[in-house]
This record gives sequence, C-alpha cells and structure tokens, in this order.
Amino acid sequence: MAPQDEPLTVTSLDGPGAAAAAADFRRVYADAFAEPPHCETAEDVAAAFARFPDLTRRPGFRATLARTASGEPVGMAYGHPVPPDTPWWDELTEPVPAALRHEDGRRTFGLMELAVRAPWRGRGLAHRLHDTLLTPLTAERVLLNVHPKSEAARAAYHAWGYTRVGQARLGGGPDLYDMMVRPVGGAR
Repeated sequence: MAPQDEPLTVTSLDGPGAAAAAADFRRVYADAFAEPPHCETAEDVAAAFARFPDLTRRPGFRATLARTASGEPVGMAYGHPVPPDTPWWDELTEPVPAALRHEDGRRTFGLMELAVRAPWRGRGLAHRLHDTLLTPLTAERVLLNVHPKSEAARAAYHAWGYTRVGQARLGGGPDLYDMMVRPVGGAR
C-alpha cells in the first residue's frame, strides 16, 4: 500500500505517554529534520532527545503522534505551557511590547516541534496533529519558532492563523527563526 493510501491514527499523549514513546518521536524528528534547511545530524538528534525526558516532565506537556495501521510512526507534535521565566522572548532580535511578552505559565502554549515524515506529507496530517494537540488547551495563545527557509511550514502556519511577531536566535545559534503566535481558537 502506498503511504498516501494508508490509514493513519493520531493519538494524544501526556508526558509519561510521550516519554514511553520517545523512540517513535525520535524517528519522526530524525527523518523530518535531516532535510534542509535544518540538516540535523545524528549528533543533533541525540542532543535533542537527551533533553526529551525533561520536556515530558514539564507541567502541562502534551503531544500527538501519528502512526500507520502497522504502528510505524509518521508524524508528531509536542509542546508545553510557556513558563514566566522563558528565554524565548529574550532571544528576539528586536524587542516587543511588554504586553505581548508577558507570561504567567498559563497564557501561552509553546509548540516545540511539529513534523511529518516525507512520504506522508501532503495529506493534511500536520494540520491534524496540530489541531489535535491544541484542541483541549485552555491557554490564550500558541507560540512557535520556524526556520524562515522552511517555506512549506511557514505557509501552513500562516494559513492556520499564525502571525510573525519577530525574529529570534534560538539558544544564541547563528540562524534566525521567525517567532509566530496565534490565538488558541485560531481566529485572526
């Protein structure tokens, strides 16, 4: 059966559930982010997933995982509420108003990762993962960073109601990322 014909399931997971499925999240991440513009190496993936157990223990962490009928992981999304002491707003290259950057640990959900492996793209799976992840949230808004050369991702986020609020250097790295935000309900 061709990937585009396979039935897929999307499962919502809490922190412990995501931690138990870490190998599946890692497989999707490694495949999706090996491609340009990210070009993540095996070492990059290992470093990202060395931090994954800590992420899954954060208050309010949640994830979605898409699998084929045979259980093969093909897509994922995860995040957690943004804490009051987040460095995200400090990584912007230009300051934003205090009212925009204010965090209280409940106001904003940080979408850390959203990815679909190449053979399963173009079926609306990313949108399904995204919406399933966000549906039960009580946060006011969602915040994410996207590489500006990830044209398909940027276009999707824009179509889903996100607006760019600035550019950030994540963790002091060399690349600039677009920081985007949208209301949880999605209306612009």
